Amino acid sequence: MSTPNQPPSASGRFDIVILGAGSAGEWVAMLVRAGKSVAVVEGERVGGECPYVACMPSKAMLRSATVHDLITRANALGADTDALSQDDPERAFEAAAARRDRIARCQDDSEQAQGLRDQGVTLFRGWGRVTRPGMVRVGDREIGYEDLVIDTGSTPDVPPIPGLADVPTWTSDQALSSTEWPSSLIVLGGGAVGCELAQVYARFGVNVALVEAAGRLLPAEEGAVSNVLAEVLAEDQVRLFLGRTARQARVVSGAVALSLDDGQVIEAARILIAVGRTPRVKDLGLDVLGITVDKKGLSIDDHCRVKGQEHVWAAGDVTGIAPFTHTANYQGRIVAMNLLGTPRKANYEAIPRTVFTDPPVAAVGLRADQARARGYEPVTGSVTMDELARAVTEGDDRGVLLLTADRARRVLLGAAAIGPRADEWIGEATLGIRTQATLDLLEDTVRPFPTFSEAYWTALTRLQAKVGEEFPWSQ
Repeated sequence: MSTPNQPPSASGRFDIVILGAGSAGEWVAMLVRAGKSVAVVEGERVGGECPYVACMPSKAMLRSATVHDLITRANALGADTDALSQDDPERAFEAAAARRDRIARCQDDSEQAQGLRDQGVTLFRGWGRVTRPGMVRVGDREIGYEDLVIDTGSTPDVPPIPGLADVPTWTSDQALSSTEWPSSLIVLGGGAVGCELAQVYARFGVNVALVEAAGRLLPAEEGAVSNVLAEVLAEDQVRLFLGRTARQARVVSGAVALSLDDGQVIEAARILIAVGRTPRVKDLGLDVLGITVDKKGLSIDDHCRVKGQEHVWAAGDVTGIAPFTHTANYQGRIVAMNLLGTPRKANYEAIPRTVFTDPPVAAVGLRADQARARGYEPVTGSVTMDELARAVTEGDDRGVLLLTADRARRVLLGAAAIGPRADEWIGEATLGIRTQATLDLLEDTVRPFPTFSEAYWTALTRLQAKVGEEFPWSQ
């Protein structure tokens, strides 16, 4: 990591000061091109979590794990006449971790830091704290601002389980920074991160147990999708403990022993904690501006302005809204447009949600129960991947697409899928929801054959039948 600070402007005052150099902050920093003076304050890495300990390294490991698994299927897929041999799992994991670290640039942010400087942005290394309206302290320096943008991200949650602090643990950030191959692993949390990393380690031969307090994986998504993902992880030999709560952790004969609420004890070499993240709002000095902070994040309006403030903005995980990198990028663009004097409101109705397991999970919009709670009359239509021609050629028919529509307005409200490349073809539903395209238009759209995107046509014709549009092929 680069350490030298670039000197501030001669006046020590900037049009915009950004606390945090995550992806949202980088978008706002581009306003130097419009003649704004911009300072970025960052205590860790320029670029935020995503390039170094989150999105990029995790996707690199998932890709390596998928290819490692595909080798075992080479004969079944007609890629070789005989089964192919593999490295032992530990050596294969070592190679995957080396590739991961190359992609994550060994967590060195010097290139991105220099990129900011080259644009004309002033970079301050250190943690920023508001000392009074219009002023931020970084170390022993105070810098002034006209507008303040908060992009401080989030930190991993650690549950208050007795004994957890006394046993070997990783957060997801630490796991994606380590080259250690544990012989066995307990994953706490069945959300996106927990499911992704459980599959990675299991496919590299680690004995994995996953504990989720809810009764199913991905409890925020449709049950049909969760059920398929549970089957997928079970195929990868992940042992699932759903609807179970961890009560105590301790070391027994050199191993971690985790006691569950039903009395069962699971043993492993290490525990990976993936139970969620908390917006990073502590110690920013926002109380001097009259801003109330809590674990839910900063409350913002449709323009990404912190509520009750004229010149304070927030973007990314710190807002607690759809905590994904693509949301942060979107909010960063919203803030930038508003700071340019071009009013722009954010719309969160069609923010896609993805889990990059193999096959991936992708969803957007509302679940059927959420739609009903909002006063809609939801109708659903679904199709399983084994109904598609592409599943035959791909050799992978795992998955389902579920669409939810509003009967009265005949528009799409939500989509949830698990299936090959679902993370890519969820874009069609995202655009349909964002533009409020009619079911007629979506059903009449031609999709290439054979692709998994054809799932939309089948699911839509089944939806059409339920809202009163009968076609011979929807029977």
